[in-house]
Amino acid sequence: MTARVDELRAGLEAVRERMDRACEAAGRARDEVNLVVVTKYFPASDVRLLADLGVTDVGENRHQEAEQKAQECADLDLRWHFIGGLQSNKAAAVAAYAHVVESVDRPKLVAPLSRGAAGRPEPVDVLLQVSLDPPGASHRAGADPGALPALSDAVAAADHLRLAGLMAVAPLGEDPAVAFARLAEVRRSVLSDHPEATVLSAGMSGDLEQAIAHGATHVRVGSAILGPRPVIL
Repeated sequence: MTARVDELRAGLEAVRERMDRACEAAGRARDEVNLVVVTKYFPASDVRLLADLGVTDVGENRHQEAEQKAQECADLDLRWHFIGGLQSNKAAAVAAYAHVVESVDRPKLVAPLSRGAAGRPEPVDVLLQVSLDPPGASHRAGADPGALPALSDAVAAADHLRLAGLMAVAPLGEDPAVAFARLAEVRRSVLSDHPEATVLSAGMSGDLEQAIAHGATHVRVGSAILGPRPVIL
């Protein structure tokens, strides 16, 4: 276990140093950018070690795995971010444990999320996942930017949800800086109607610097901290 602690500490230090340099280069205060450590496929024991090392925000992609880890680590003071593709029939269950749902990309998710969040002491924060792919491209996930006004209004009107901001992933094969520049424009449009939606979750292990340069308030980092994902048979 000591060896694993050392690995995680080294990974965290390296990523935090990258974030420090990126904030300095962008002329931003370091406390403007938060780290979400993505623990997909890694055990709850790693989450506990990360918490001991000062990590407060943990991201998960798969509902069943996320729910189990949240239960196993319920004694820890963590904010759980659900960042994977979300099915409408799982949305209520996700909202029961996730503090932040980062992958809302269609109106159909809003009602079940709000229903699942009804028993929470605070509203669940929602990030709208926006697609940065060119028009007509076969994109991985995310709402078309043109659909965001209606989606924003739907989330803002939900009783147990709080519209917190946007999330995006840079398209494969494109310069992340160009994609995140487009995202910054989309963000400005959303903020004009919903000034409270200030969160911007963008940037991962390979492109966090470019995301910070274009206004990211949260970066989602997994492999650069935890190492290569375990092979799941």
